[in-house]
Amino acid sequence: MLSPVALSIIRNVFDDPRERARAIGVWGAAFGVSMALGPVVGGFLVSAISWRAIFLVNLPIAIAAIVLTALFVPESRAPHPRRIDPIGQLLVFVALSTLTYGTIEGGRLGFGAPQVMLTLGVAVACGAALIAYELRRREPLLEMRFFTSAPFAGAGATAVGLFAATGGFLFVNTLYLQNVRDLSPLHAGLYLVPMAAMSMVCSPLSGRLVGRFGPRPPMVVGGLALAVGGLILTGLSAATSVPRLLVAYVVFGMGSGLVNPPITIAAVAGMPPAQAGVAAAVASTSRQLGATVGVAAFGAVLGGGVVGGFGPDLAPAARPCCWIVVFVGLVIAALGYVTTTSWARGTARRTAARLDG
Repeated sequence: MLSPVALSIIRNVFDDPRERARAIGVWGAAFGVSMALGPVVGGFLVSAISWRAIFLVNLPIAIAAIVLTALFVPESRAPHPRRIDPIGQLLVFVALSTLTYGTIEGGRLGFGAPQVMLTLGVAVACGAALIAYELRRREPLLEMRFFTSAPFAGAGATAVGLFAATGGFLFVNTLYLQNVRDLSPLHAGLYLVPMAAMSMVCSPLSGRLVGRFGPRPPMVVGGLALAVGGLILTGLSAATSVPRLLVAYVVFGMGSGLVNPPITIAAVAGMPPAQAGVAAAVASTSRQLGATVGVAAFGAVLGGGVVGGFGPDLAPAARPCCWIVVFVGLVIAALGYVTTTSWARGTARRTAARLDG
């Protein structure tokens, strides 16, 4: 609930496109750094206190969110409240949960197992039913007409790909650092600090680049950086040097920081003000979907390559995951180019006109 609303607030508070791009860059820095700092903070809490302490962290964060919202966030509402869509929500829940479960179990049992095929079949059926149902509603939970805008559709695909790669990359490397390099949770988290630092530096920079040159440069360069970060680790082994690991983490963090802000900017490009908040919320949800499916998918790939749990033989099993990161990075770079062409901008204008109508 917090994440989509945060983007809607930015969209309503900042009217000037350049200022909005910079604000989204700052938001993107916070979002990216929060993911990259998770292993660091989690490692410290596990090492210094207990694994149970990772749940207590939610309390001060929630209190701070409530207090800061009450003090600083202006109220904003749509012209009329949207109706609740319980059927759409149920279909989304079942589709995503069965997709995640089927992906995890597919890595353990094989994707030809009857229960895995059944679970993934339910996910596909619910997805198809969701599209058919939402197209008939006047106020749908998910506005399917958004996807006729190439920048919006590309932003959603980029969000899923980026956060699938980020979530999976963090998951695989955290296991590698602890199970293969025998690092403590805290030290494994510290190895990943360069990734968080570069994400924090590059996200505001990306917002400024978008404000001046548009979303294409940071998306293309960022996608290529993600691919290079994954490529560096495609030969991962127990003897991989520490400098090589750190260079990969730095380059990957740069790519993540550059790509994240343009996702939201592209998603709301050309959208009518009344619809921009919903469009931003869909982009934000795509990030969360990507992170969830990414961890499940990378875990399935990793689990299929090791025997008897994640032990010292994990490094060779992690190499296909690194190649997946390379592929995702190249796709993001291609999407960054295609969705910023004059053809793509034309589809955004026509979508906005239909939504206004």
